[in-house]
Amino acid sequence: MKRSATAVWKGSIKEGSGVLTTDSKTLDNTQYSFKSRFESGTGTNPEELIGAAHAGCFAMALSLQLGQAGFTPSSLEATATVTMDTDKLEITHSDIVLKAKVPSITDDQFQQIAAGAKAGCPISKLLKAEISLQATLIP
Repeated sequence: MKRSATAVWKGSIKEGSGVLTTDSKTLDNTQYSFKSRFESGTGTNPEELIGAAHAGCFAMALSLQLGQAGFTPSSLEATATVTMDTDKLEITHSDIVLKAKVPSITDDQFQQIAAGAKAGCPISKLLKAEISLQATLIP
């Protein structure tokens, strides 16, 4: 399986801007710029997209692993916050906060399965950054 996206950038780093387009067209000429990445401008940025990818990947991995253990989640809400050291220009952390409704599971079972999903998610494996997980079961 292969997936791709295209970035087109025009101009200098601070005054220029770009657009991102995915094959699925979910992103279709979506704006990004220096301001949207390092300040507070309109558009997306690579770190936000990595956060979205990590949250989505983790939620799907957790659903898979819960299913393999005999549980079906009612809902999984994962938020991944990506931190970049702007001096070194490297991503240092992806911190996942999870709120989950999973009928008939104990907290110990849930925490163990969530930790396995964090480690097994393909995006987690891709990132060299520290990855934390705060997982909460909601009744």
